[in-house]
Amino acid sequence: MSDARKILVTGASGYVGGRLVTALLADNAKVRVFVRDANKAASHTWAGDVEISVGNASDYQSTLNALTGVHTAFYLLHSINLGPNFDEIESAMARNFAKAAQVAGVSQIIYLGGINNDAKTSKHLTSRANTGKELATTTVPVMELRAGIIIGSGSASFEMLRHLTHRLPVMTTPKWVSNKTHPIAIRDVLWYLRNAAKLEKPVTGIFDIGGPEILSYADMMQKFAKISGLRKRWIIKVPVLTPKLSSLWIGFVTPVPTGLARPLVGSLISEVVADPNKSINHLIPLPQEGLIDVAGAINLALTNISSNTVSTRWSDASIQIAPWQKAQSDPDWAGETLYKDTRIKITDASIASLWSSIEKIGGDNGWYGSDLLWYLRGVLDRMIGGVGLRRGRRDPLHLRVGDSLDFWRVESLEPEQSLKLYAEMILPGKAWLEFKINKLPNGKSQVIQEASYLPRGLGGQLYWFAILPFHGLVFPTMIRNIIRSANRKDYAAR
Repeated sequence: MSDARKILVTGASGYVGGRLVTALLADNAKVRVFVRDANKAASHTWAGDVEISVGNASDYQSTLNALTGVHTAFYLLHSINLGPNFDEIESAMARNFAKAAQVAGVSQIIYLGGINNDAKTSKHLTSRANTGKELATTTVPVMELRAGIIIGSGSASFEMLRHLTHRLPVMTTPKWVSNKTHPIAIRDVLWYLRNAAKLEKPVTGIFDIGGPEILSYADMMQKFAKISGLRKRWIIKVPVLTPKLSSLWIGFVTPVPTGLARPLVGSLISEVVADPNKSINHLIPLPQEGLIDVAGAINLALTNISSNTVSTRWSDASIQIAPWQKAQSDPDWAGETLYKDTRIKITDASIASLWSSIEKIGGDNGWYGSDLLWYLRGVLDRMIGGVGLRRGRRDPLHLRVGDSLDFWRVESLEPEQSLKLYAEMILPGKAWLEFKINKLPNGKSQVIQEASYLPRGLGGQLYWFAILPFHGLVFPTMIRNIIRSANRKDYAAR
């Protein structure tokens, strides 16, 4: 990698972007990331090795600041979580980015889009193509790499495939489940992206990237079942399941929420197959070991999941939330009463053991009691289009700022001091769950557990009082079991 080149990665907190930063640093590249939340970026392992530029691609000045002094800019942004007008938002962001890149003197934009060669195409894939067109409206050369389904641990497409196959031995599916797809392993996507940054001269053009196999979504489910040691899945095709109905079902059965499942399912209506006339292999040769086939990609993904080495997940990106939920951490004077449920306990447990127990909360580890109530709240959330509990955790032991945690997200974290979670379930207001631990002068430890809720209107206030009886069951049990867990750790360490 040339010393003169500085590379900007947008979407660095997302699934592909987070992994791309790691790959570029392995190539000794000088990397700057463009993020909306500096704290979230700072929680990544690569944070100390990159420049962090804070802003929003919809804001011209912060985008220009991020692009100044940059040779190659990776555009890895999308807005499919932002409601029905996501296509308009994506086009506007891309136009703004392109203009700022031209003023900043950027030599190359590299954009990861979606394969779009079928006459029948979804709104999602059309928007991806339009984003590429908007990026190419200035004199800055734009290399657009178009991929189909990306198979890798933590990708939304893979999680959809995995949970559908695991949970449904018999399934009725839309007839377009037989449409051809051209999946590609995340490792190979990163191969093309990182090598695109090494090309000697800027390149303009659209290039399709796909793995070595073309097969249907149904074929992929059967491959997954075989690799996972499951029986062959019975797939019954019916003509009545629209993308909207399918996405509602997927949102209920898999961790992928309905709002994200809808554009992904809609894309399956198209034949998403790479055009050999748009190959990039004359510019970027194949890896020495070749591209990974579907079975190999599934095996790699499952290995990462079982070994808890999933570095990024689809849920790392913030989900769509209601307008009144957009501003987190509103002050007490924001216009509504802030309701709180505060529990304080004094214990002999050590700070280290208390923190270890708190940091393990959620996912497969559970919520320290009242599991049925947590489960029912998750089911209710999924029934009304929320994320529910199935997102789980990225890592069973450790958290970082920005991690999704069931229907919460880590808003702030200070090791052995505090953990604050922001609610991403569907609510008539905003909610947080916070834990604090302090060492007292007498050598004991103080644990503060606080649930706070900022209601929206009368409905929000009625919701708080309706769930108060459940708080009386859930929260005392939670803090008590956290302390018990910490005491067991201390006892085992003696």
